[in-house]
Amino acid sequence: MLGELNNQQIEHLLKQQVTGRIACHANSITYIVPVNYVYDGTYIYSHSSPGRKIEIMRTNPQVCFEVDDIQNIFKWQSAIVWGTFEEVTDISEKQRIMQSLIHRIMPLSIHPTNHPSHGIAESDSDIGISVELIVYRIAVNKKTGRFENN
Repeated sequence: MLGELNNQQIEHLLKQQVTGRIACHANSITYIVPVNYVYDGTYIYSHSSPGRKIEIMRTNPQVCFEVDDIQNIFKWQSAIVWGTFEEVTDISEKQRIMQSLIHRIMPLSIHPTNHPSHGIAESDSDIGISVELIVYRIAVNKKTGRFENN
């Protein structure tokens, strides 16, 4: 059976998952990439080093975000969110968001000694010194979801 997720199911899916895909578009370039995230019911929070995704979102802050839970080809859920990219610049807010990401992601790590920069830098101490860490949020303004359950 195919169907639509209700708002409560979409919220649950967004809060349950840890990796989603963010899609952005500017200057005739469409770009989609997986990101680790945390969702608080209002914003999707994530981080990145400088690069194409950040450049595109700074140019056009309107983005689309997709997350799914696929049990098998006949049993899955998927949610799509539209929203606005907002770069977080306040240091205390950046720290709070990074702590939320760390607390959400680290229990799922198969290598608990890995540091929370997720490959952005060689070590935690490089963040903010030799590597710029960009923390951002997506202000959610529309959501939809589908499922199949056979």
